[in-house]
Amino acid sequence: MNIDFDKSDGLVPVIIQDEQTLEVLMLGYMDKEAYDKTVQENVVTFFSRSKNRLWKKGETSGNYLHVKNIDIDCDNDTLLIKVKADGPTCHTGSRSCFNTEYNQNFIHELERIIADRYENPQEGSYVNKLHKKGLNKISQKVGEEAVETVIAALNETEHDFINESSDLMFHLLVLLREKGISLETIAKNLEERHK
Repeated sequence: MNIDFDKSDGLVPVIIQDEQTLEVLMLGYMDKEAYDKTVQENVVTFFSRSKNRLWKKGETSGNYLHVKNIDIDCDNDTLLIKVKADGPTCHTGSRSCFNTEYNQNFIHELERIIADRYENPQEGSYVNKLHKKGLNKISQKVGEEAVETVIAALNETEHDFINESSDLMFHLLVLLREKGISLETIAKNLEERHK
């Protein structure tokens, strides 16, 4: 990667983005040494302008940012790093340093939670109960929720419709996981069909 560190006195801005939800978590800066350390360790290290030193994000809190992908912009002077965060990214305890009202891509986070329940079963988890019952039961639940969503759309309040739609989406996510298909696969298919 040919990064132009000379444009801004040896530093380049780095946008940190959640690899699953695509939510922007923070903005930091790297010099060449911080970049090299990040690539070598697969954990984000910045150059802290206030501390005037290398700063591994999470060195105090333990909320490290594990690198999943690094992209560079068209001018070679800004990086976009997709990460898996160990916890809240902001020093205030918020998931993001930006005060967004809600996680705009929570659906991807929910997909990750469902996958985690499959990989690390938890006693009493509804996802695990469905998983144990198998594909037929999960498919049946999606059908039931679809019918309830249609009924709510035609005959019930907006609140009821929102709740039934949420139930349908949740059960569809479980079904997708059961079949081993990701939201990314569905999104790419929809994008291709849109062309």
